[in-house]
Formats: sequence, C-alpha cells, structure tokens
Amino acid sequence: MDIKEICSAYKESTKAFLEIVSGLTTADLDLRKSDGWSARQVIHHMADSEAQSYARLRRLLAEPEGSIIHGYDEGAWAECKTLGYEDLPIENSLAVFKSVRAASLDVLNRITEADLEKFGMHTEAGKYTLATWIKTYSKHPVDHGQQITQAVSK
Repeated sequence: MDIKEICSAYKESTKAFLEIVSGLTTADLDLRKSDGWSARQVIHHMADSEAQSYARLRRLLAEPEGSIIHGYDEGAWAECKTLGYEDLPIENSLAVFKSVRAASLDVLNRITEADLEKFGMHTEAGKYTLATWIKTYSKHPVDHGQQITQAVSK
C-alpha cells in the first residue's frame, strides 16, 4: 500500500467516525441494543483505544524490533465505573480521539515503505507490524461508527 493511500485511509476513517458522532443527539448517547455498547461507551472506548494506539505507533517506530506491545482488556475498561464509560460526558473523550488521531497522522505522513515492516511482539496477537497497526487503526473507527449507528437505529 502506498504511503499516501495509507494516510488518506486513516484520515478518512477519522472523518467518518466524527461525522457519525456529530449527528448524535443527547438522547442517542445512551441508546443501545441489548447486547452492545451505547454510543457514549463507544466514544469513551475510542479515546482509550487511540491513546493505546498512539503509544504503540511510537513504540513500533522508535524501539528495537520485537519490543513488547501490550494488549488490554477493553471490556474491563468499559465496565470500570471509575472510568465512567456509562455516564461521563463525551467532550473530553472526543478531544482525545481528535488530538491523538491528528498527532498519529502527522507521524504517518513521515513513514517510509521500510517502516511498514517494523514490528513488536503483541501480548495477545504475537508479531505485530506497523502495517498491521495501520490496517487495524484505519478500520477501527469505521467499525465503531457502524456500532454507534446500529445502537441508535430505531
């Protein structure tokens, strides 16, 4: 995949997620299907996930190949009452999402083809390349945008 295409896909997935969120009403935030997360929970998850992705991207580029990339239990984070996924306002989490995506895009605009093969060892997935990171985090906002759309559909 061409670096310009990578950056474009990453940028477009950010835009798509934010467009979905911008169309939500206050009443939409806490709607959910019986077995899924509400829009509020998804937005808080996206902030936390992007914070993880921010560190992973930098680790993949700067640290020796094979460095540990830690997984995390996103379900446990969502259930942790102190983290407030079910009741905190979304503004700070949206600010985190926007800022981290913009900062990561700045870095992606600087990568080379050779950087795509740099790798760490993910505690859950094993060998984890920068190319894998890009695929994951270009798709992640789109998938969760669809989750929000389904949660608020009547």
